[in-house]
Amino acid sequence: MPTQLFYSVTIPVTLWFITKGKKQKGKTLFIDARKMGYMVDRKHRDFTDEDIAKIADTFTAFQNGTLEDVKGFCAVATTQDIAKQDYILTPGRYVGIEEQEDDGEPFEEKMTRLTSELSEMFAKSHELEDEIRKKLGAIGYEI
Repeated sequence: MPTQLFYSVTIPVTLWFITKGKKQKGKTLFIDARKMGYMVDRKHRDFTDEDIAKIADTFTAFQNGTLEDVKGFCAVATTQDIAKQDYILTPGRYVGIEEQEDDGEPFEEKMTRLTSELSEMFAKSHELEDEIRKKLGAIGYEI
């Protein structure tokens, strides 16, 4: 579940639903819903009706045995798969990372551009730091 979904917990949480009579014996459904929902205000998140429907439809498809894994969102794991992961039940281990669309910019060019931008930001940061030091010094607070 995403951050700030529950009023008393601001970190992402994992919900476990355990049932004796499940239809898919020996299998576990993992859903990574951390990217779902919208911010109601700066402290609280909520799901849209579409988010709730997507999760419900995913669970229904799992129960019916028709669910296909979706990278970055859901996966079905067998008990053996979970054992191979040392019984760690973090959804991200099983659902993986969603495919990222290629922006077409070659890696070397992109890294050159990004490091150049970062260098400029660092220079600006140092300028601002010096300015703050001068202003504080002018009012008697040397750093």
